[in-house]
Amino acid sequence: MVATNAITLLGIAFILIGVALVLLPVIGSYIDLSKVPWWLIYVYRSNGFVFVTSPILLIISAISIIIAIFAR
Repeated sequence: MVATNAITLLGIAFILIGVALVLLPVIGSYIDLSKVPWWLIYVYRSNGFVFVTSPILLIISAISIIIAIFAR
């Protein structure tokens, strides 16, 4: 029961972080995100295309998937 609640909260946290990351390109058009450390937010711009990701979020996601796979 406790593990289910923890996984649910982790999922909600990932959803909220994902929504924030989806909004980052829009925010990035108004605020200069190039001063943010690369390990927190990585911004790639090319010919009007803006790609924003978070290396920390990718690492946390990969670790949580590996733990979920090996916990079975």
